[in-house]
Amino acid sequence: MPKKFFTTNSVTSIVVLLLIAVLCFLPTGFQSAVYNGSARAVVEIVETNNSNLYDTGIIKQGEQKCSVRVLDGKFRNKTAEGTNNLVGKLEMDKIFVPGDKALAVIDYEGDNIKYVTLIDHYRINLELILFAGFIILLIAFAGWTGAKAILSFILAVVVMWKVLVPALLKGWNPIWISLFIVAFLTIVIITLVGGYNRKSFAAIAGTLSGTVLSCILAVIFGHLFKIHGAIMAFSESLLYSGYGHLNLTEIFIAATFIASAGALMDVAVDIAAAVYELVEKNPRMTAREAIKSGFNIGRVVMGTMTTTLLLAYSGGYIGLLMVFMAQGTPIINILNLKYVSAEIFHTLVGSFGLVAVAPLTAIISGVMFTGKEGVKSPLEQEAAGENIQM
Repeated sequence: MPKKFFTTNSVTSIVVLLLIAVLCFLPTGFQSAVYNGSARAVVEIVETNNSNLYDTGIIKQGEQKCSVRVLDGKFRNKTAEGTNNLVGKLEMDKIFVPGDKALAVIDYEGDNIKYVTLIDHYRINLELILFAGFIILLIAFAGWTGAKAILSFILAVVVMWKVLVPALLKGWNPIWISLFIVAFLTIVIITLVGGYNRKSFAAIAGTLSGTVLSCILAVIFGHLFKIHGAIMAFSESLLYSGYGHLNLTEIFIAATFIASAGALMDVAVDIAAAVYELVEKNPRMTAREAIKSGFNIGRVVMGTMTTTLLLAYSGGYIGLLMVFMAQGTPIINILNLKYVSAEIFHTLVGSFGLVAVAPLTAIISGVMFTGKEGVKSPLEQEAAGENIQM
């Protein structure tokens, strides 16, 4: 038999692939709602009847009747009449026109369609096209590293959906489970993309340090700000759905340091990689010099990353800010409002973690990279390109 050779990077990728596969089949305990005599299907809008809609000036209310043709499932190519109910909210309502595709719930009895409820415009195909384009571009630019980045992206999505969300719904402590998930993803993602080497270890240590600091600040100031977790979109609906036991405020606090975890990883990896390259080019560099260089690099990175957090958090509230300005609301009222205070809280707590992760990673990298030059562990030799015979 021919000999097979695997590097630690390829082994890690295989392990992550297996982990993703296992998590995909892992039951969450909250299975999808399935009702006897109903099925979901994609339908095409053939004809619309808007006679039961009435216009109130800005919004429409009432009922839109649509003649539809089923595109998949057991009723494929059959036609039926569907109903699109409008509730008077622009963010939730939709109007269909002939040629649109929609996701629908079909109620049936035997082989006869009884009722078709139109859920929303069908977008899954567009989402898949966009995601495929993203994968192609990333792999074309970054090659194998880009492929590993895609793996890390998928892993993060699956872990959040299959582990974090079910754990929160089951009433597990939001702070601890979120901290564990962030730490797990940090370790796996950085080692997957960066390999098993001192750069990765320094980046992990720096990221976890910043995450812990963000978590502590989020817990302290989250309670001091007196912002109820119901400020999160649709969270109040969750309480009325039989989950009144959940602590929304702690979930809101946990979401704060979860949201900044990606930025912390980014900064830590950048600084660790930069310091490593400096020391590799100048092996005589002392720990003090390496740390100083790391600080200088960190200052430049901080100049943009903090603004990145601000834009990321506040981008969804442009409409609210426009309302305030249009009504002439005093700035002190705006800054004190619960929604705005929550975004200030998110931004500043995340920024504290970012500012801390830069010097911490620089110190860890400076000490780690300047010790015992020329001596590499077997794992580092493997990451550098030497193979393990399996």
